[in-house]
Amino acid sequence: VPSNMLLKNFKRPSVYLGILIVSWGIMMTLTGVVKNFAGLMVTRVLLGVFEAGFFPGAVYLCTFWYMPKDLSTRLACFYCASALSGAFSGLLAAGIAKMNGVGGYEGWRWIFILEGLATVVLGISSFFLLIDSPRLSGKWLDPEEIRFLELQAFIKEGGRFRDETQPAQKRVKWKDMKAVFLNWRMYILAYIMLCQSACTYGNKFTLPTITKSMGFSNTEAQLLTVPPYVAGAISAIGFSRLSDKFYWRMPFVVIPLSLLIIGYSILMSLDGQLGEHLGLSFFSVIIALMGLYPIHPATSSWTSNNLTPSNRRAIGLALNICIGNTGGIIGSYMFMDSEAPKYYTGFGLSLALGGSALLLALLLEASLWWENKKKSKISEEEVRAKYTEEQLLDMGDKSPLFRYTL
Repeated sequence: VPSNMLLKNFKRPSVYLGILIVSWGIMMTLTGVVKNFAGLMVTRVLLGVFEAGFFPGAVYLCTFWYMPKDLSTRLACFYCASALSGAFSGLLAAGIAKMNGVGGYEGWRWIFILEGLATVVLGISSFFLLIDSPRLSGKWLDPEEIRFLELQAFIKEGGRFRDETQPAQKRVKWKDMKAVFLNWRMYILAYIMLCQSACTYGNKFTLPTITKSMGFSNTEAQLLTVPPYVAGAISAIGFSRLSDKFYWRMPFVVIPLSLLIIGYSILMSLDGQLGEHLGLSFFSVIIALMGLYPIHPATSSWTSNNLTPSNRRAIGLALNICIGNTGGIIGSYMFMDSEAPKYYTGFGLSLALGGSALLLALLLEASLWWENKKKSKISEEEVRAKYTEEQLLDMGDKSPLFRYTL
């Protein structure tokens, strides 16, 4: 949350995000040369600090450019990088590890050094290649294109143009923080993200083991993790396009959660006999990942669509992603080596998290529908007679004229 508040104080968001990327690249590189446990802990903590601010900042930057009805697909394209990295990171690490002994360093050190240096180079390039807000993009956009995007922002902000370069607009107000932190619906969305994050981390740690339990060698098991991740990426884009087409978020959270539950239910029912049911095992893994990866872009766009003005949107996105990322702690311990390949605890917790998230998504939908129905009982004429235009705009998503995205 503090990171997105800092982001708003930068004229060029690309500078702030670039600083984060370069910083965590340096920390990753230093992890490869540490000499003791204390040094390792310092670099890992700082790595987490710098990495934590990038994702919510990048998601918030996307909201500058797209209308609410177009946001989910764009976030899915961005999030698919996570799925594809899961597909190939293991193979890349295995290849780099063969450098064991080069320069007197172990193979694991070379993994951190090379990937860290690549991150630093990417971070430096982002100062020049990463886009900022439309107003600051005159070098590659025509004035008419900038005007079009500014009109989009005008509509998105409820009829008030906000110049994000002005100090008054950069300043995060206490009332906006209070409105977000006291909004119980944000915590439902954050919990759904937490469930998705826990299952994602658990899956990343155990998928090679699961595929190996099907009777394949280590190399074959790594290669067989690629199709499920690719299927997850395709699923994320497909579901997000449908979500944007119908401008309806709930089904495209609930349906993927249902796929996740089905996939893990099949795996759990096989009682560890994955090699004896090879086709069904692999099918269930693909189904689970096809359900896993569409959840984050749908939930992030659902959060963004239901928060206005931009200050609240920045805080809400950061809060939800922050809480959601704590699911990684849960996911790291769900699948215990002593239970391989049955993983009763891991599969059971995944089912519990998926089921509870599904029920809460339905509850959230009912709540938003009820709130919209209550607001629609008051005519626009009555609302405008009671409140000034400035009061309505300051209310943001609490305005009687604002309609929540279902």
